[in-house]
Amino acid sequence: MSYDGVATAAAVSELQQNLTLGKIEKIYQPHSEQLIFNIHTKAGRKKLLLSVSGNHAGAYLTETVPENPASPPVFCMVMRKHLNAGRITQIQQHENDRIIEILLETVNEMGFSVNKKLIIEIMGKHSNIIFCSEDGTIIDSIKHVSAQMSSVREVLPGRKYFIPDTMHKKDPLTTEWKEFSLSVNDKPMSVAKALYTSFTGISPVTAEEICYLAGIDSTLPAKEYSQDVLFHLYTQFTIYLSAIKEGRFEPAIYYDKQEPKEFSALELTYLSAYEKRLFPSVCEILRTYYSERSLITRIRQKSVDLRHIVQTALERNRKKYDLQMRQLKDTENRDKYKVYGELINAYGYNVPEGAKQMEALNYYTNETVTIPLDPTSTPQENAQRFFAKYNKQKRTFEALTQLIRETKDEISYLESIQTSLDIAMTEDDLAAIKEELSETGYVRRKTVRKKIKLKNEPLHYISSDGFHMYVGKNNLQNDALTFDFAAGCDWWFHAKQAPGSHVIVKTNGEELPDRTFEEAGKLAAYYSSMRGSEKVEIDYIEKKHIKKPKGAKPGFVVYYTNYSLVIDSDIRGIQKISGS
Repeated sequence: MSYDGVATAAAVSELQQNLTLGKIEKIYQPHSEQLIFNIHTKAGRKKLLLSVSGNHAGAYLTETVPENPASPPVFCMVMRKHLNAGRITQIQQHENDRIIEILLETVNEMGFSVNKKLIIEIMGKHSNIIFCSEDGTIIDSIKHVSAQMSSVREVLPGRKYFIPDTMHKKDPLTTEWKEFSLSVNDKPMSVAKALYTSFTGISPVTAEEICYLAGIDSTLPAKEYSQDVLFHLYTQFTIYLSAIKEGRFEPAIYYDKQEPKEFSALELTYLSAYEKRLFPSVCEILRTYYSERSLITRIRQKSVDLRHIVQTALERNRKKYDLQMRQLKDTENRDKYKVYGELINAYGYNVPEGAKQMEALNYYTNETVTIPLDPTSTPQENAQRFFAKYNKQKRTFEALTQLIRETKDEISYLESIQTSLDIAMTEDDLAAIKEELSETGYVRRKTVRKKIKLKNEPLHYISSDGFHMYVGKNNLQNDALTFDFAAGCDWWFHAKQAPGSHVIVKTNGEELPDRTFEEAGKLAAYYSSMRGSEKVEIDYIEKKHIKKPKGAKPGFVVYYTNYSLVIDSDIRGIQKISGS
């Protein structure tokens, strides 16, 4: 996550435009590390969220207000006492750092106009909201920091506020070439690390981007480069950050599959392999990124037990499969014993009594073979012994062939469950998967009850040509889509020989354009275990040719004639209608 000086600058620019001269109407503290201000502006009412939660620290406009506690915390009461009906006069950033200063004009108990300052320090777990008087005296803070907690600075009522400069960082927006060169060269570390440890507001992500733009290896020390190369780096450094001065921001979130991996207020070209989604504002980025990350984290935590069940079953079945394949290998020579028995019956009449072996012409291959014999047994008994061995191995082969087929199907099914868990984005999705695992015997129900009615719906997309496309999020949904929802003339898509979703395209009796076939194929590739691949083979066929074998597990189908296409798994540009 790169809530750095660049993102802070973009957020401050937006907040300044939206909230300057706004009047504070209400203040809430729904969480011990969050404040929400209701602010009346000329453009209407706005909600400002200030968060100092380690993974979600930031200041941005929001649209929702979480449920508030029955009694407001002390810090919230202090805010209400001093800032109710107060007016925001200015919002500014401190030297491109992750520090936002909100200047306020309010009225004291005597009715005189006074100025106050609300400072938001966005520093990961050290983030804080500090409320100060005009002269910089701390009135209160959302987190109190005593001398026992920090030897650098106390954050307590009555203390003077100051920004500790423990790393002696410089403002990147005012740094000249000589200062830049000395700062970077003096540090015995990678050039990327030298950048983000020398200048305020530069995150590792931003440092990596600047190195990428300069075309240099970010992992090498600056001393490895000539002054000309470093000057080129400095040029890219100033060009990239000049967007802050000019207010040229490009807010975007970079996704790895469905997971938001990074966000930035400026373009990150080194993340071009990820899916890039542009947003109209940094505030919207922060709302989206934090909510999606929270959702993914929560879903992953809730899916841990299900993933463990599936993984355990997978490992057990893979071990079973390996054992069965080894046992099957032992039956490879079964036909040899049948031939031995037949040759003994054919030529054993002239074998001397007590012989330990015999030679005979194999009339199947026209080769002479040597057959081991039990000297204590007659030729007939030796022949029967080989026939018995052949029949035993034949029975073993037939049984193992069936068992291996069942084990492979079981592995494929469990892998499909894993894919469903990867796709799951809501608790309803997890509930559907749990229900499926209950039906297939992997999860034991605590009580005997009726089958639950699943609430979640399949993913719904619309093609560029206006055809509706539906994607199953789990095997039960795949079955329902294919066999209950789809008509015979609708088209069915699935990643070839890979766990994944069923994709149904509703034709309404019309012929599908090539572009719709391609977009449906991309959906099938994206919602499969092949997601992220540039070339994925997709099977597609009219639904009327899809069959479900009797007794087959959910999601399992068979088809004997199909078309194929090779497509990438990039679904950017395909319009999503509904679904998680």
